[in-house]
Amino acid sequence: MLAVFFVPLVFINIGAIASPWLLFALYITSGIGMAGIGMGIMHDAIHGAYSKNQRVNKYLGYTMNLIGANATVWKIQHNVLHHTYTNIEGADDDINAPFFLRFSPHAKKNILHRFQHWYVWFFYGLSTVSWVTAKDFIRLVRYRKMGYMSKKNEFRNEIIKVTGWKLLYYSYALTIPMLTVPLAPWIIILAFLSMHFVTGLLISTIFQVAHIMPSTEFPLPDEDGLIEGDWYSHQLATTTNFAPKSSFFSWLIGGLNYQIEHHLLPNVCHVHYKKISNIVAATAREYGMPYNTKRTFAAAIRDHVGVLRKLGKMQPITTQSNLNF
Repeated sequence: MLAVFFVPLVFINIGAIASPWLLFALYITSGIGMAGIGMGIMHDAIHGAYSKNQRVNKYLGYTMNLIGANATVWKIQHNVLHHTYTNIEGADDDINAPFFLRFSPHAKKNILHRFQHWYVWFFYGLSTVSWVTAKDFIRLVRYRKMGYMSKKNEFRNEIIKVTGWKLLYYSYALTIPMLTVPLAPWIIILAFLSMHFVTGLLISTIFQVAHIMPSTEFPLPDEDGLIEGDWYSHQLATTTNFAPKSSFFSWLIGGLNYQIEHHLLPNVCHVHYKKISNIVAATAREYGMPYNTKRTFAAAIRDHVGVLRKLGKMQPITTQSNLNF
């Protein structure tokens, strides 16, 4: 995946490309590699699951920075907020959407949401270009207010690091190509955006279909701020697997089709999820707990679209619920 990402960019950076079609093809190929790095390398590494050696995990986690995002921000957003508060409105950053998208039955509704199952794919595609430009800075400010950066000068140092990594990324992903490729700048910018559109669409779809599904629950805390039940049953109730029999697809997306196993055992490398899934499924059946799975990725997308359509029509509710009604 590192080669799929970097090799096309090398050819672009040395100015060896003069054809717009080839430029787009190389950038899009690089976008597939970028998604592969995100799902199959940095995701395990930042969870501390890629290797038993934490130094290996630390440095492979920096692949997140090499593709324009930031490992520190991701660790808070994903490892802490998403994995601890899965599908909880206002706490899980993966369902905290801008006003034109609605990912929870407890979120406010507006007239635009009626059409979100049509236009959501466009915004999924834009998600990573937004991420590598402004979103990391916005989240750093918000996480500081939430108390995640309380050490002296920690926030300032992270701002400097994030800025430095992004300057490095934009230098080889866009700036140098604009200087070396003998094509109009607007063509290069469009090709760069096409790379991010492919990455954003792939990553957003994979992550969102695991949790915004008909059978997943969207728990609410009680008046004391507590969620009913234990953390493990919460993960089973809010997560869905898909395409469990496709070994190639599982390799391609870093085992993220086994989201249940990942949420229960995030410190275990994804290469073990398939075997672990048999044990988890049997245990869930034994204790009468949910084990949500879809046979194919296409079926998961179809149900995800159905949920987005329902969310676009239904009024906000204030009780714990799923959307399987």
